[in-house]
Amino acid sequence: MCELLDSTPQGILDWAERDMKGFQDSLEDLVTRLESEDKSPGYILDLLKTVKSWLRYHDLTLKRRIKVSNPNATPTIEDEQVPSNEELSRIFRASNPRVRVAEVLIAFADLRPQTLGNHDGSDGLMLEDLPELKIENGEIIFDRIPTMIMVRSNISKARHKYFTFLIGEGCTYLKEYLEERLRAGERLEPESPLISHERPRASTRKFLLTRKISHLIRMAMRRAGVYKRPYVLRAYAETQLIIAESKRKISHPYLQFIAGHKGDIESRYSTNKGILPEEMIEGMRNSIQACEPFLGTTTQEMDQSMVVKEAKVEALKSIAKSLLGIDLLEVKVAKEKELERELDRDEEIELFENEIKKMREGEKDPQTIVKETELEAYLADGWQFVSVLPSQKILIRRTD
Repeated sequence: MCELLDSTPQGILDWAERDMKGFQDSLEDLVTRLESEDKSPGYILDLLKTVKSWLRYHDLTLKRRIKVSNPNATPTIEDEQVPSNEELSRIFRASNPRVRVAEVLIAFADLRPQTLGNHDGSDGLMLEDLPELKIENGEIIFDRIPTMIMVRSNISKARHKYFTFLIGEGCTYLKEYLEERLRAGERLEPESPLISHERPRASTRKFLLTRKISHLIRMAMRRAGVYKRPYVLRAYAETQLIIAESKRKISHPYLQFIAGHKGDIESRYSTNKGILPEEMIEGMRNSIQACEPFLGTTTQEMDQSMVVKEAKVEALKSIAKSLLGIDLLEVKVAKEKELERELDRDEEIELFENEIKKMREGEKDPQTIVKETELEAYLADGWQFVSVLPSQKILIRRTD
């Protein structure tokens, strides 16, 4: 702002004290100029926010509301697409081990760049923030994979403590990078930065700055031919986890928690003073492990046969609903309750095909699904109650 206003911090204060009206006119002129240069509204608002904060610190307040056109617009990112699995793999191959670790922590563990190293390099992720990581005889060992990453409150954007997990592929990259540092003679302590400077002894700051981390990732992305912002790697993590949620691999509260968002689990987490029940932690770990095919680059989301099976399931459900008026999802739930386990894709397809065949041939099914209002008549006719389905319809069985 000093450069744009051709002034100094003290000069801005003197100007505002001496001629508040003229100073505010200059700010409005600046906004008009920046908008004519197609600067984003967010960029302009951040500049104004800085000036207002500086004045407020010195007990000065702008009397006029400085307006910015279309303040909620995000022209820089509105057409930006999340990287594909293949693009992410290409980015990893174009990165050195240090930068690759930063990328996987963002793309796989859903961390923000400022968590790895803050704005002034005074804090960031340390080895002790990975409680399941050990060093034995010059080798990095993970007690559990996916491995837990603790995010301390002072490096969390929302200023609350939480944890996330790094999948197996990310653990492999992290292991290679840390063992490379050990071979180079670096002594790794619990307080050592997880991502260090290229020449640690020559640096005056313990941790990499956020802007340095973003710059290194951006350069790697450009080498890979991907012209997007570094932060889009976090968008990749959240998009893939949402897809996994739609496939019932992870619950929405778990997804929100590991992303560092406040919610029901976070409330319990803080209430319990940072301690969650072990079964809940393991439930999250298992969910993240189930999400690895969606997040990772070394495994495909689904092979061709799975794609065919998914399509076949959806087609059978559609046929049953439109032509026969039955909901095959309820049939599946009923069968799983009977077997007391989940059906795999092959069993699901077989069940659906048999159900459609029976309906078409008019075969009497020993089981059927009815509404609550129909239950009394069926029971009087000799049917037996089995269970209530998630849709609140009722599964009954013929007794003869």
